Amino acid sequence: MSIPQNLNHIKSDLPAHVTLVAVSKTKPVPDLMEAYNAGQRIFGENKIQEMVEKHEVMPKDIQWHMIGHVQRNKVKYMASFVNLIHGVDNFKLLNEINRQAARYRRAINCLLQIKIAEEDSKFGMTTAEASEILQSDDFSELQNIKIVGVMGMATFTDNETQIKQEFTKLKETFDELKAIETPNCKLETISMGMSGDYKLAIDCGSTMVRVGSSIFGERNYN
Repeated sequence: MSIPQNLNHIKSDLPAHVTLVAVSKTKPVPDLMEAYNAGQRIFGENKIQEMVEKHEVMPKDIQWHMIGHVQRNKVKYMASFVNLIHGVDNFKLLNEINRQAARYRRAINCLLQIKIAEEDSKFGMTTAEASEILQSDDFSELQNIKIVGVMGMATFTDNETQIKQEFTKLKETFDELKAIETPNCKLETISMGMSGDYKLAIDCGSTMVRVGSSIFGERNYN
């Protein structure tokens, strides 16, 4: 099927409360424009430089989501336009996002990345660490960020029971942290689920899915 057909097939499957992020990393601009012309406005990239280059040449009504691991020294390149940063996994990164957002007199939406997978390669904080940050005095001083939810990545496995347990853990973390409301924190989004497991993620409470290969086809990492 074509990119527009893939996109419409997935969208017809999604409940109304679930947001689709089209994961366009490594894909060329013409592929993204096919999705754009089919109505997609939210794109996810995992490398800041690639996202910046695409942002410069593509329509300005696109919402750009940074879904990869973020290095603090690269935040400045996307601070003027990024709509949502998914992978915020420590306070120093939050502080830098706040600092760069202030330069553009804007607030940047962020998701706290919670470690739900068993794999060591996955980034993220514990529920306790997230709770501690959100209730700290240092956090209350950050006026140019808004924590709008949580994000998690399940273990890369075929074991559906394990994936379901990890997704459920993220939903429980969200419910626990949701009780913490401050001027710069109001939790509404649970970002979990990718091409292979987004239906299971939605069953477990996801409100935002990150789908790439099911829209654009397999990635070319040459």
